[in-house]
Amino acid sequence: MRTDKIFYSLFQAFPSIFFAIIGDTTVNPNTYEFVSVELKETAFRIDGVFVPVTETINEPVYFVEVQFQLDSNFYRRLFAEIFLYLRQNTSVKFWRAVVIYPNQSLDPDDQQPYELLLESPQVQRIYLDQLGTVTENSLQLAVVQLIIESEETAIDRGRELIVRARQQLADEATNKQIVELIETILLYKFTHMSREELAAMLGIDDEFKKTRMYQSIKEEGLEEGKVQAKLEAVPRLLGLGLSVEQVARALDLTVEQVQQAAQNH
Repeated sequence: MRTDKIFYSLFQAFPSIFFAIIGDTTVNPNTYEFVSVELKETAFRIDGVFVPVTETINEPVYFVEVQFQLDSNFYRRLFAEIFLYLRQNTSVKFWRAVVIYPNQSLDPDDQQPYELLLESPQVQRIYLDQLGTVTENSLQLAVVQLIIESEETAIDRGRELIVRARQQLADEATNKQIVELIETILLYKFTHMSREELAAMLGIDDEFKKTRMYQSIKEEGLEEGKVQAKLEAVPRLLGLGLSVEQVARALDLTVEQVQQAAQNH
């Protein structure tokens, strides 16, 4: 799973998630946009930068790095990129750096040259497995933690978060966004699973049919041969423990079609 890619997609769609992760509830996420920056005349590229929508000298620029593999030279690269950015963007007066690790074991040992920076409030290191009880109060953070959930428990955890979203979110549009966010994370985690299979596993057939993801599937389903693809998915879903009726509902097939596909397998 390209973890950095999924994080950057989340930050673009839901800037509030980033500020929830760093624990700053004073910032209005709508005043920032998440961008990728190419540093001029170098091979450096900073994939994640939160910059104020309106240029201001008072609001900090946030440099964001998602680090899910061990890189002994990580801090040398990170601070080289940051200070080169500051050299090329002289209007920036305040900045902060945020590094997101799945756990502390991936935090490299090569820290002495940057010890003062790493211990200052200017640099914040987030270990997702140490968020602890914070996720009990924040649905968004709980969804982010789904990224590091084991494959054995990820589907069950996804179901729990969908139920929690239904209970906590009165706004239908926000509820749909959270459901799509959960689906997106799990699709990255289970690359072998189709979107329809995932929706069936999560038990969100009706909600799924209202999402942009389902509408895309529906359009694809108009193409010749898609019914056959659905029928081929039947044995896998039945093997996962779903009933004939659940499979039929998830795939928009009749019970008879599901039963016939099972017999032909």
